[in-house]
Amino acid sequence: MADTYDLIVIGGGPGGYVAAIRAAQLGLKTAVVEREHLGGICLNWGCIPTKALLRSAEIFHYLEHPKDYGLTVEGKVGFDPSAVVARSRGVSQQLTGGVAFLLKKNKVDVIWGEAFIPKPGDVVVSKPKKPAVQPQNPPPKGTLGEGTYKAKHIVIATGARPRVLPGIEPDQKLIWTYFEAMVPKTFPKSLVVMGSGAIGIEFASFYRTMGSEVTVVEVLPQILPVEDEEIAALARKRFEKQGIKILTATKVSKVEKGADSVTATLEDASGKAQTITAERMISAVGVVGNIEGIGLEQLGVAIERGVIKIDGFGRTNVPGVYAIGDVAGPPMLAHKAEHEGVICVEAIAGKHPHPMDKGLIPGCTYCQPQIASVGLTEAKAKAAGYEVKVGRFPFIGNGKAIALGEPDGLIKTVFDAKTGKLLGAHMVGAEVTELIQGFVVAMNLETTEEELIHTVFPHPTLSEMMHESVMDAYGRAIHK
Repeated sequence: MADTYDLIVIGGGPGGYVAAIRAAQLGLKTAVVEREHLGGICLNWGCIPTKALLRSAEIFHYLEHPKDYGLTVEGKVGFDPSAVVARSRGVSQQLTGGVAFLLKKNKVDVIWGEAFIPKPGDVVVSKPKKPAVQPQNPPPKGTLGEGTYKAKHIVIATGARPRVLPGIEPDQKLIWTYFEAMVPKTFPKSLVVMGSGAIGIEFASFYRTMGSEVTVVEVLPQILPVEDEEIAALARKRFEKQGIKILTATKVSKVEKGADSVTATLEDASGKAQTITAERMISAVGVVGNIEGIGLEQLGVAIERGVIKIDGFGRTNVPGVYAIGDVAGPPMLAHKAEHEGVICVEAIAGKHPHPMDKGLIPGCTYCQPQIASVGLTEAKAKAAGYEVKVGRFPFIGNGKAIALGEPDGLIKTVFDAKTGKLLGAHMVGAEVTELIQGFVVAMNLETTEEELIHTVFPHPTLSEMMHESVMDAYGRAIHK
């Protein structure tokens, strides 16, 4: 007889394991099916290990510029690529072990294998058809295996994978995705990064800091296309000052592989072509949802633009089948997946959660300088019909930023001129990925400009710039 659960989650990434734990907390008998590794792309190949790499690059940068801080360093500063990568992998493994512990603590069963849904209520688990990128072998103790399992509710949280452009297929040696870029045996002397979203820019920043000659190619007119135009322009200036070459409104039309190099043919908006040769190329042109091989076609689950179509509570058009995270569409971010998972299972359990408001999901890019944002850009606010008030405050006017040696940056706020509602906040500079949450909380609480102006910010902190930016929108900035 098949094992029966109240809820089975397919996928053990951030969305999946968080949904499973929350379901268990609510008293539902829960299991997670995972075919490769607990923690998903985020803990194993994305969010966490990339931040470990970037931290190594940040420290290396400081060691190379000790005089900026009145310090001296004896001898030549260097690095060991294998040790940098090993530290990143160690951080990842520590956290994936933590996920296994949390699932066990909450009495969530882990079923090891590949899931298929033949009909609502049934999950058939078999041996994975494709080799794992990073197999967790042997599977954690206490996990179940192949077989048929039943559940009243099935949550699909299968995540996404790198998008592949025809004719520019990654080959693990010369053309990398983020998988290969995470674990190089040596750092390439030259690198072409195709795509300037968060993934592409973070790797461009890392490799440039570690000494690679980096060229970023972006088909759109602006790098960091989802960010506010003004913030993206400031970030570009910083990247170019660091020596990163950036080509916008340019596409990679062809790639030729050599013995240990790639030659890319680039075409700009006018059709003018040029070639560039580098040791390696990183393809960072987005991700696509893992919708294949689950049984969605037979079930009749609605697919839209390559992802599963859901409502604000993760429900698909098929009763008893739900989807969360990257496989359910953008923004493809771990924190969106986690929150979406909680909303989904709380609705299943009969609670009354608020549906996901994607306008309140912050985005962060952990390059140097960092970029962070939430809500509408100035252009999108105007396009939506708002009359706006815009505030700006530069890092050069903040005492803490100057003391840190980080005087370059900007905090920008966008308000509805009629109501004082905060429509969006956009930042570039040191530690802005930590600062942005202040504005996220404010927007969730529907805070007005008056309430923000009357909030006391501690001194000396970088957060004071948030206050000044708000006041600047209303002609009240003190230190500008």
